Amino acid sequence: MTRRSESLANRLRGVAAVVGALALLRGAPAGAHALSPSMLLLHERSPGIVDATWRTPSLRMPGADIRPILPDQCTLIGMRVGVEGLGLAKTDALLHVELADGRAVDSVIRAREPYITIAAPDRGLGVARRYGALGFDHIMGGYDHLLFVFGLLLLAPTRRALLGTITAFTVGHSVTLTLAVLGVTHVAPQPIEVLIALSIFVLAVELSRGTDGATLMRRAPWLMAVTFGFLHGLGFAGALRETGLPQAAIPLALLSFNVGIEVGQLAFVAAVLLATALARPVTVRLPAWSRAVPVYVMGSLAAFWMIERALPLIR
Repeated sequence: MTRRSESLANRLRGVAAVVGALALLRGAPAGAHALSPSMLLLHERSPGIVDATWRTPSLRMPGADIRPILPDQCTLIGMRVGVEGLGLAKTDALLHVELADGRAVDSVIRAREPYITIAAPDRGLGVARRYGALGFDHIMGGYDHLLFVFGLLLLAPTRRALLGTITAFTVGHSVTLTLAVLGVTHVAPQPIEVLIALSIFVLAVELSRGTDGATLMRRAPWLMAVTFGFLHGLGFAGALRETGLPQAAIPLALLSFNVGIEVGQLAFVAAVLLATALARPVTVRLPAWSRAVPVYVMGSLAAFWMIERALPLIR
């Protein structure tokens, strides 16, 4: 294997550090592993050609010998990679692998599990299952996207209008998701996240006006949904780019990811409608002003997200 230049380390450091830090926060007990983790970056430029970058912290336990364990051959698929000596060093290691088939693998190597095996790419049903689950998990964990869908439920006056509005939102985010992942469009993710929060705030402002106004958003909610759907699709693309696409099954992976998003979206809509139906006997006895509470909560969250996401850009 050849050692990659410093530019590769700088380019991948942020990705690996963020993923690894999150994993450390989830899995490590409080107060453990105070020392900085080591970092192993592998980039498979083509089958048989792998660039490797290995970094260790300047501070380490005396006598600790942390070293990467790589395959004897420059092949990653089906091979074990890892780091030895972590137990004595009392630290972990971050692993980031970019494969020639477009996939990316991020993991935290610990003393109790010093190796991982790079799995072969999924085929057919495996691709559909993996990327469908990824899309479902992403939408269910994307509270800003779900809050926007909740606003669409409040905006649409009838079931027919709701169906058209949700469909328009789906079309909008599917188009930009596909264009962004395929590299047709290139937009920085940070401003997009601010604009996604802004779309929720604008929707909340419209909902706060009541149903008497004849605004364009009220008369054609589908137009607003497809327009803001373009923004949300660019946000969805970020998660898919981090995972990577299998070069041999890009259309299937994209389709499955979209289907996963739609399944999660429809499950959320069904849950809200069911909860609304069950709560109707209670809500009819509540004061009229209480009906505005969800809208103001929605607007407050959107405003908070806008400020939170815009501050790094200002700095």
